[in-house]
Amino acid sequence: MTTIYLLSLGILAFVLKTGLGTRELNRRRFTLPLAIVAVVGALYLRSIPTSTGDIKLITVTGAAGVLLGLVAGALMKVRVTEDGSLVTVAGTSYAAVWIAAIGSRLLFAYGASHWFAPEVASFSRNAGIDSSAAYTAAFVIMALAMVLTRVAVTAFRTVQVSGDIPWHEHRAAAGLRRGPAHLHHHHAH
Repeated sequence: MTTIYLLSLGILAFVLKTGLGTRELNRRRFTLPLAIVAVVGALYLRSIPTSTGDIKLITVTGAAGVLLGLVAGALMKVRVTEDGSLVTVAGTSYAAVWIAAIGSRLLFAYGASHWFAPEVASFSRNAGIDSSAAYTAAFVIMALAMVLTRVAVTAFRTVQVSGDIPWHEHRAAAGLRRGPAHLHHHHAH
């Protein structure tokens, strides 16, 4: 369970550090979370329990991650600045969603080991959940689904605001800009 604590706190720190406030929206804002999801998935999801109960648990927590990612994404606005750059804006509501989601996972993980272990064991038996590995996989998938969904919502909003895909090549060098690239070049006099 230490893995879940560290992973959860790491994701929370990353999300709050890179998402809160007004932040420049550039290619890295899309690729870095995707790279982190790929690495975390490769490290922590090498083998996913496959009993029927395990799959149901993983499916429910994955769906919860998607729903929480939709909420977080809705709370992160994409705006065009005066110079045509794109930025994201996220405040306390955005932070509260992430803190509540990750905090409740941490509380459950701790409580399952310390406060209500017999109840979790009984529930697991009745639901056909075979091992604690199913809970670890479920919580990792929930966190990754939340991150991926938030990134997808931000990409969708970027396309709505800019009329272009956020990682289009002509925008990579100077960050993302709205409108034709030639309108944003600065000429030396």
